[in-house]
Amino acid sequence: MGVPARTLTPDRSARDFFGAQMRALRGEMSLEALSGKVNISTSRLSLIETAEHTPPPELPALLDELFGTGAFFQKLYELVRREDHADRHRRWTELEQHAVVLEEYAENEVPRLLQTEGYARALLGAEPHDLTPEELEDRVTTRMARQGVLGRTPTPRFSAILHEPVLRRPIGGTEVMRGQLVSLLAMVDTRYSTLRVLPRGHGEHAPLAGSVTLLTRADGPLAVWEESSDAGTLLETMESTRPRRHAYDRLRSHALSPRDSARLIRSVMEAW
Repeated sequence: MGVPARTLTPDRSARDFFGAQMRALRGEMSLEALSGKVNISTSRLSLIETAEHTPPPELPALLDELFGTGAFFQKLYELVRREDHADRHRRWTELEQHAVVLEEYAENEVPRLLQTEGYARALLGAEPHDLTPEELEDRVTTRMARQGVLGRTPTPRFSAILHEPVLRRPIGGTEVMRGQLVSLLAMVDTRYSTLRVLPRGHGEHAPLAGSVTLLTRADGPLAVWEESSDAGTLLETMESTRPRRHAYDRLRSHALSPRDSARLIRSVMEAW
């Protein structure tokens, strides 16, 4: 006898509503048949329908096409994506949707908005949590979906400063690191993005640690998100954001130019 389907609460959760609508529109179609049409495993589709896992970003458009629902699932997915962040992330996620400029300093890992799927999977898989393969893939999906903020319209300007050891830290092995560095090279100096490397020989610098992101809105004050391995802090007052603004600008003045940063990244790729 199978396990009873989890009771959904579509009036309280966007993810529950997504699962309920997916289940209702599927009707008599089996999960196996749906799996063949959307190229997602039956087990994962079952977890999405019961709201136990986040839909992958490619699924909403496939469902809309399959069920003839216009952009219904795609619009609903935007609510799901924001809801899946913990409460301390929700405000920041909302702010990101209105950012005109995003500036990040990365001390220990590639900025999450720039991570490749392989790099993100290696990092998340190393966290001190007993994750099932499905839970790991769910976290990877959520992280990749967040990167959509850089592709929205109007496109925000993005700049990042990476501490040089980030490029040399062996995350996921040789092929994963080479793929990650190739991806970073493509972002070094474009219409909307700039990437600089802070040399490891620079020594002491302004008190920025972990991951720090500065967010500028067209209609609001500066906001700052500081993230460590297990916690995130949102800062919105002028007293708390002004020192971070000053620290970031000082770091940028000590970082390599985009051209020299690209040259360094290529040399690290050759070493890999």
